[in-house]
Amino acid sequence: MIPRALAETIRRAARTFPAILVTGPRQSGKTTLLKTEWGRSHRYVSLENPDLRARALADPVGFLRENPPPVILDEIQYAPRLLSYVKTAIDENRKPAQWLLTGSQNFAVMQGVSQSLAGRVAVLTLLPFSIGEATSQAHAGDSIGQMLKGITSGSWRAAAPRFGLADWLLRGAYPEPRANPEVDRDLWCASYIQTYLERDVRQVLNVGDLNAFDRFLRLVAARTGQALNYSDLARDAGVSPPTARKWMSVLEASGQVFLLPPYFRNFGKRLVKSPKVYWLDTAGATFLMGLHTPEPVLHGPFIGPLFETAVVAAWVKAFHHRGLSPTLYYWRSRDGLEVDLLVDHDGRLYPVEAKATATVTPHHAASLRKWRELAGESASPTGWIVADVPASMSVAPGVRAIPWWWM
Repeated sequence: MIPRALAETIRRAARTFPAILVTGPRQSGKTTLLKTEWGRSHRYVSLENPDLRARALADPVGFLRENPPPVILDEIQYAPRLLSYVKTAIDENRKPAQWLLTGSQNFAVMQGVSQSLAGRVAVLTLLPFSIGEATSQAHAGDSIGQMLKGITSGSWRAAAPRFGLADWLLRGAYPEPRANPEVDRDLWCASYIQTYLERDVRQVLNVGDLNAFDRFLRLVAARTGQALNYSDLARDAGVSPPTARKWMSVLEASGQVFLLPPYFRNFGKRLVKSPKVYWLDTAGATFLMGLHTPEPVLHGPFIGPLFETAVVAAWVKAFHHRGLSPTLYYWRSRDGLEVDLLVDHDGRLYPVEAKATATVTPHHAASLRKWRELAGESASPTGWIVADVPASMSVAPGVRAIPWWWM
C-alpha cells in the first residue's frame, strides 16, 4: 500500500482518543488504510455486509458483544444506532484507540457522532492521494507550518513525478486509477459517478430525477474554479435555487467539492462575497466536462480553472491529512484585483497564485505584489506562483514561482 500522510495523524490521535472516525469520499482508501495499519491489532467488521448490518440494527448490544474492541467498524453510516452503544462502552472503558470507525457519507455520520461521541472521538478526513503520496514522497511528519516555511524559503524538496500535468488532471488522485495504470480511467470515472448517484445521492436526497442531478453535476464541474452563483446554476440545471443549494451541500459533505470562502477582512477594497467552488478531484471534473485526452485539457479553455482546482485541492488535502480544518480563502475586489488562494496559518496570510504556464514572468506577480501592499503586516514575507516550472525561482521581490508537484 502507498503510505498515507493521515496514518501519522491517526497514530497521534490513537494516543488519547478512545474512538477515531475516518471520513471521506468513497474509494479514497479509508478501509485499506485502517486494515493495513491496524488490521493485526483490531478485528475488522464491515457493516456493508447485509447480514452483519441486519444483526447490528436488530440487536446492537449483542452485535457489539460478538465484536468487542479493539475493532474496526467499517461504513458505520449503515448502522448509526450503534454509536450510542459505542458511547456506553467507551464510558465504561476509555482505553485509547479501541474503536476505529469509517464512514463514507459525512452527512449521515456526523449527526450521530455529535450526539453520541462528542469528546470521545477524533474525527479525521481522508481524501484521495496528494501528489506527495502518489509519488511516495509524502512529508507525513511535517506540520503545515513546516510546509509553509519550506516553500517560502525555497528549501522544500520533491522530485518531479513520473507522470505529467495532463496525466494528473485526467487520472486524478483516487488510489485505484492512480496506483494502477491498467485501470481504464473512463470506465472507472463512469462507474464511480453512477455508483455515487445510485447509492449515495438517492439514499440521502431521495432524488426522483437522476438525469437532473447528473446535469447538475456536469454544470458544477464546468464551473470549477469560479465564484458560485446559485441562481445561475439552478436556472441552467432546471431546478429551484433551494434545490441547487441542497444538492451542493451534499456534494460538499461527501467530499466531492470544496467551497472556498472569500477572505472576510477588507484591505481597503470592496470585496466579492460569494464562495468559489472546486471539484476536489480533477479526474471527476474532466470526465464530467467531456475531456478525455491531454490535448484539449492542456490547450483548451479549461486549463486555467483545472490547474487552479488542482492547487486548491492540494492544500485542502494538506490540512485534512494533518487533522486540521482548512483555513483557506480567496480574495477578489470589485475592481478585479484577485488572489487565487490565501493560506491562513499562525497569524500570517500566505498568498498563492496558480498559473498553468511554464514561462513565469514578473507580470504574473503583479496581483500578488499589489495584494501584499494592501495586506501589510498580515502578509507573509513571500508569495508564490504555482506553475509548470522545473524548480523554485524568484520572479519579483517577495514572489517565487514553485513547481506544481511541490503541492
